Amino acid sequence: MKHRERLAQETRKVVADAARLVFADHGYVQTTVGVIAEASGVPQQTIYSSFGSKPEILEEIRRRWIEESDVAALHAAAMALTSPAERLARAAHWTRRQFELGHDVITVYQEAARADQRAAEAWKAALTFREAAIRRLIEPMSPDLDAGVSTDWAVDLYVAITVPEIYGELVIARGWTPEAYEEWLTSALTAELLA
Repeated sequence: MKHRERLAQETRKVVADAARLVFADHGYVQTTVGVIAEASGVPQQTIYSSFGSKPEILEEIRRRWIEESDVAALHAAAMALTSPAERLARAAHWTRRQFELGHDVITVYQEAARADQRAAEAWKAALTFREAAIRRLIEPMSPDLDAGVSTDWAVDLYVAITVPEIYGELVIARGWTPEAYEEWLTSALTAELLA
């Protein structure tokens, strides 16, 4: 990698890290690129050159969070399991890891989606991708689903049980550990989906 490319990537990281903190503290709507520039120590013009706009900064934060959460590897590990109960337990772990490392990102993205059309479109695409991953996880388990639970119904239940608001209420508001959340989620998914 060339020196200039390395510097550009480091600048993007510095800006994304600073913006994540500022968004969490002040909210997406109230945070300007000027505030991000001040927090990151990177000139505003450089931020505009690197990202173009505030939604693109937020998307970079989301991309880094997903990479850090190792979602692709955790999903692949779940998909490799043949036992439905083990598969759901591994899926509960991947969900917990995402929320544990990025609940703040989700909260900011939800606010941004209400205020900015570009952010709304990016968030909708991310949720659509997540639902497709859930469907790929559940479809091979169809013969093991509880009586009367179709694949579509199972996907709906999985999505509903794993909304970030439940994690926020149990872990952030009520003081559960992330491990306790994962145990509960494993039990809830197993009880609702499997025979």
